[in-house]
Amino acid sequence: MSEKSVQPTSSGLDSAKIALAIALILAGIVGYYLLDDQPLFLRILAVVAGAGLAIAVAYTTAVGRSIWQFTFDSRLEVKKMVWPTRQEATQTTLVVILLVILIGLFLWGVDSLLGWIVRSITG
Repeated sequence: MSEKSVQPTSSGLDSAKIALAIALILAGIVGYYLLDDQPLFLRILAVVAGAGLAIAVAYTTAVGRSIWQFTFDSRLEVKKMVWPTRQEATQTTLVVILLVILIGLFLWGVDSLLGWIVRSITG
């Protein structure tokens, strides 16, 4: 990912901000249930607003910024990946399906053989 490995340092203010973020999420969820007589879109808006505010508050902490940097770096790494072509993906899928069928038939045959042996021994 990134060459810089910055370890976030947590302070008392960061802990308070994380607690506030958790409280905002919980407030959105509680608001959803308290607004049961309101239209559904208002109830969903309460949850989305609570989650959005919680994310905004959590981003201002050192841990939130490091998580954001991690997701940014992860997206950069995904862009660097070489994805298989449609033909390669199809061929690989067909090989996997064929092997699953063959192994299933083999295990069915072994199970049938062992079942026949046990029935022959026990009568």
